[in-house]
Amino acid sequence: MKLKVRVVHYREDSWYADIDDADDRQPDDPYWYAAGCRSQAEAIGLACAQLAVLDQAVAAGTRLNRVSAMASAA
Repeated sequence: MKLKVRVVHYREDSWYADIDDADDRQPDDPYWYAAGCRSQAEAIGLACAQLAVLDQAVAAGTRLNRVSAMASAA
């Protein structure tokens, strides 16, 4: 599985980051996201930390869940 990180500056003081499948052409349901980051560095740092967690989960044989699946389980 190839994952990608996307970081977007969406307001003057806010950054968004998400992690999705690199082959997913519709980035509407990522595996993880963080909104409201105060800087690009914060968004990238959070995404990199989460990417390491997801990498370990995949290496252990865990199937990743998308955000929508986690929200419906709650």
